[in-house]
Amino acid sequence: MSKKKSFRVDVVLLVLFFFMAIVMCNRRVTNSAMGKCYDEVGLIPHNKVGLLLGTAPRLGNGCRNAYFDYRIEATVNLYKAGKIDYVLISGDNRKQDYNEPEEMRNALVAGGIPSEKIVLDYAGFRTLDSVVRADKVFGQKSFTIISQKFHNERALYLAEYFGIDAIALNAKDVSAFWGFKTKCREVLARVKLFIDLQIGKQPKFLGEKVEIQ
Repeated sequence: MSKKKSFRVDVVLLVLFFFMAIVMCNRRVTNSAMGKCYDEVGLIPHNKVGLLLGTAPRLGNGCRNAYFDYRIEATVNLYKAGKIDYVLISGDNRKQDYNEPEEMRNALVAGGIPSEKIVLDYAGFRTLDSVVRADKVFGQKSFTIISQKFHNERALYLAEYFGIDAIALNAKDVSAFWGFKTKCREVLARVKLFIDLQIGKQPKFLGEKVEIQ
């Protein structure tokens, strides 16, 4: 076999391996979340704390971020239905002019959730950080995750891996057209999830414990 032909074969095999890895990682994450994701507030069990996964209120082009609005709506509905007592908002605050937790808190308060029932985690840089910190820093071994279904499934896999008893409420998703880029990133994020767990990735920060009461 010539070197050129051998190179082509190697490339094809590499592409096939990568494709299989994507399929297997996504299938494992989806299957692990079966029975733990709820679409209806009335059917979801009660937990003391709802873990709201952060995102920005606006997109890079200045338009409203539907993921943000739908997560806020889902959290308000969950709280008003008596399914959670507190909201732990975990998001990114690494830049001076970018503060996901505070933006989400303001929206929740505007939606009718008392500010004293909201706790902010400013070090939720990634989903792994948010899930692990809810346990290690905020002392919650059982909680309800709030995000879109594709995101919830990955967060639930992480929770199970780290010995946390979590369920999730699926916020309304955006249309396939507007959510295409996000869904593509999610496919790769699920592959990275297994790489992170394999190498023992931990949250960037932990710090002193915070009691939610």
